[in-house]
Amino acid sequence: MPTTRRSFLAGASLAGGLGTLPLSALSATGMTGPDKQPVFGPKLGQALLSRNENPYGPAPSALQAISETASMGCYYTDRGHERLTAMIAERHMVSPAQVVIGDGSTEILCAIALAWGRKGAILCPDLFWDTTVLYGERQGVATIRVPLAADMNVDLPAMASKVGEGVSLIQICNPNNPTGMLIPAADLRRFAADVAPKATLLVDEAYNELSDRPDDNSMIDLVRGGADIIVCRTFSKIYGMAGLRVGYAITSEANAKLIKSHLMSFGGNLAGVAAAIASYNDTGFLSQSRAAVLEGRAMILDAVAKAGLKALPSQTNFVFVEVPDADALRDAMAGRGIAIRGAYGSWKGYSRVSTGRLEDVARYAAALPELAGELWG
Repeated sequence: MPTTRRSFLAGASLAGGLGTLPLSALSATGMTGPDKQPVFGPKLGQALLSRNENPYGPAPSALQAISETASMGCYYTDRGHERLTAMIAERHMVSPAQVVIGDGSTEILCAIALAWGRKGAILCPDLFWDTTVLYGERQGVATIRVPLAADMNVDLPAMASKVGEGVSLIQICNPNNPTGMLIPAADLRRFAADVAPKATLLVDEAYNELSDRPDDNSMIDLVRGGADIIVCRTFSKIYGMAGLRVGYAITSEANAKLIKSHLMSFGGNLAGVAAAIASYNDTGFLSQSRAAVLEGRAMILDAVAKAGLKALPSQTNFVFVEVPDADALRDAMAGRGIAIRGAYGSWKGYSRVSTGRLEDVARYAAALPELAGELWG
C-alpha cells in the first residue's frame, strides 16, 4: 500500500468512530462500560473480523456533517431525507418516487418481507443473509428455500423451477453473504427475464460496490427498463456507516409506495442522513475504502493458502474459508483475541472472516496457519 494511502487509512481509522478512540478519550465522553471497555466497536485489544464492518469509515466528509448537524438532533429529518432521495435518484437516473430510504437496508428488507409475504411465499436460497426473511417467517410469512448448487453458488435454474408455487417474491443477495460469491451478471439477467414477469425479484446488493465491476453487476438498469425488480443498497459497508443505519431501495413507483407503507421508522436518523448526504459522492474516500478491503481480502487469501486450506471466490469484504470445523477455529481465534464467525447452521465446514483494520487482518493471517496446524495437523 502506498504511504499516502496508509496515512489516509490511519487517519480515517482514528476518526472513524468512538470505538477507535483511545480509552482516555472514551472515558471523557462516558463511552465506556463498568469494565472500562468501549461501548461501541471492538473490545480493547480485540481484532474484530466477524461482522463485515468497515472500520475505515465513516468518511471524513461524513464525520464533518455529523459534527455540524449534531445540534440539530432535536429536529426531524424531512428535508434531509428528501435531499438524499434526490441524490440517489439522480445518480441512478430514476424518479425520486422510485427510491425508498430506511434505517439501514434491514428495515426495507423487513418491510418487503411483510408486504409481499401477504401476497404469497418468498422464494430464496437456503444459505444467504436471511435475517429479514426470518423476520417475515415470525410474522407468518411462508418461505420456500432452495439448496445451493454443488459449487456453493445460488442455483438459479432450481429456483426458477419453483416460481409459480404461490411465490410472490424471489429474494437473492448478490454478492451472496456468507459465501462471498457473485452470480455472473449475464446469468442473473437471464434469470430475471424468466422470473420477474411471474413474481417480484428482490436483489440485495449490499456488497455491490466491492465487486470487480459494480455497475455491470447491478440490476438497477433493469429497474429503469420497467422490470418488476427491487434493488437494495446500504451505507453500512463501503461507506463504513453500519451504526448510523441508512439504506435504500430502487424499484418501480408502485413497489416503492407499497414498501413505504410497511416501514416502521419516521424519517430516519438525522446523523445518519447527514453523513449519507455528505459522503454519497465522496469518490476519494470510496476509492480508499475499497482499496483497503481488497488489500485485506488478499491478505486473508494468502493466509488461507499458507494454511493449506481453500476458500470460495469472494467479491465482498469477507471470505468463506473451507475448514474441518468452523466453531473450533472460531474458539481458537477467540483465544488470541481475534473474533471471526462460527458455523452457519449446518454449514460447519465453512468459516467466515471479514476484512477490517489491516493490522487486525495481519493478526488473523499470522494465526491461521498456526491454528490450522494445531487443530487439524
